[in-house]
Amino acid sequence: MTIKAEPDSLLGHLVELRNRLLRCVIAVLLVFACLAYFAADLYELLSKPLIAVLPDGSSMIATDVASPFFAPFKLTFVVAIGLAIPYILLQVWQFIAPALYQKERRLVAPLVISSTLLFYAGIAFAYYVVFPIVFAFFTSYAPESITIATDISSYLNFVLKLFFAFGIAFEIPVVILLLIWSGTTTAKALAAKRAYIVVGAFVFGMLLTPPDVISQTLLAIPMWFLFECGLLLSRFYQPAADADNGDTESDEELNNEK
Repeated sequence: MTIKAEPDSLLGHLVELRNRLLRCVIAVLLVFACLAYFAADLYELLSKPLIAVLPDGSSMIATDVASPFFAPFKLTFVVAIGLAIPYILLQVWQFIAPALYQKERRLVAPLVISSTLLFYAGIAFAYYVVFPIVFAFFTSYAPESITIATDISSYLNFVLKLFFAFGIAFEIPVVILLLIWSGTTTAKALAAKRAYIVVGAFVFGMLLTPPDVISQTLLAIPMWFLFECGLLLSRFYQPAADADNGDTESDEELNNEK
């Protein structure tokens, strides 16, 4: 049975939302199907930072019977979602774009692209910079009588948590630009609260990373740096209120000329 509804009606919007959600699910499943064959290789790639610092003769283990099967496929599904994010954001953009003003469309499009790239950059920073340092620190302090054998499921949950934490933390410039553009705050006000924001970055790092100073610091310092980048980039974005005033003044000038 086909549901027919007016495009501008509530039912029409719900039908469109359903169709776009189905497209997102299908996109994720298609990417997952393409990557399923390489599930074991993806996990090998993910485990390299830990394997590289393990003592000779040590290896990762699976304490659960089904872990050797489910852990790689769980990672593959997460990777499929990550790779499908651009298409998912495109569907979200196409759904909300008709309700936005022209000036809002010009702002949202670059912010969506930049937020995606920043999220990927956060994951890359965690994998190439944070993991080697943190895992080397953890393994170096293990007592000689203890054999290091990390469970593959525990390791996967640990790294996914760090990926998410660094991916979210790298969105700080986008958040700052949105706050300033919407008129919620100003760059000058944020700069005046720099000391509190630095303390908040370390608290955020403490909550989202393992209970060690190294990983906390490796998250807090980039957050501070990204905060400064957000303040710098905010100079090129005009607040919404100012933009509206500018549009009003331009309209008045045109009317006066007429």
